[in-house]
Amino acid sequence: MINCSIYERIFKRFDEDGDGKLSPSELRRCVGTIGEELLMEEAQEVVESMDSDGDGLVGLEEFVGWMKREGEERKMEELREAFRMYEMEGSGCITPKSLKRMLSRLGESRSVEECSVMIRQFDVNGDGVLSFDEFKLMMF
Repeated sequence: MINCSIYERIFKRFDEDGDGKLSPSELRRCVGTIGEELLMEEAQEVVESMDSDGDGLVGLEEFVGWMKREGEERKMEELREAFRMYEMEGSGCITPKSLKRMLSRLGESRSVEECSVMIRQFDVNGDGVLSFDEFKLMMF
């Protein structure tokens, strides 16, 4: 997890006038420095999505909170993608057979029984398969 001081440094870099708040135009210019284009309308939408106190600007706390939420959402999406790779059967869960298949693709040869044992370690409800929530527990 990125610590707060990194967020503070990013915020200060964006806060060109040093007023402790990010305006849409400051956000737009900073995004431009990394070679991306952000229209003023888009910058205003981004600021509105971060602005929790309704002042039309983004303070440090709002910025840090938004960055952390964005990071969590990104991690969850990556976890969902990994889960989909392992479940492979469209069943919405990881079965011993699908785990064996994925491990084989990764160069790990395991029997279906060995995969069942692996799944049982994280199978909270005892149904013999891993749901996404159980997979999350395993990954964290």
